[in-house]
Amino acid sequence: MHPELRSFLARFIGTVLLTLIPVIFMTFVSMPLSLNRHPGEPVRTDLPLRHMT
Repeated sequence: MHPELRSFLARFIGTVLLTLIPVIFMTFVSMPLSLNRHPGEPVRTDLPLRHMT
C-alpha cells in the first residue's frame, strides 16, 4: 500500500471514530433520561405516560 494512502486512511478512520464516539455516548446517556428509566427495566406505573416526541 502506498504510504500516502495509508496515512490518509489512518487520518480518515481516526476522524470518523472521533466524530462517532460523542454521538454514540450522547445517545446512550440521553435515552434513559427521555424514557425516565433504563431500557430493560420494568415500566413504572406510578409515573404519568409521556409521548417520546
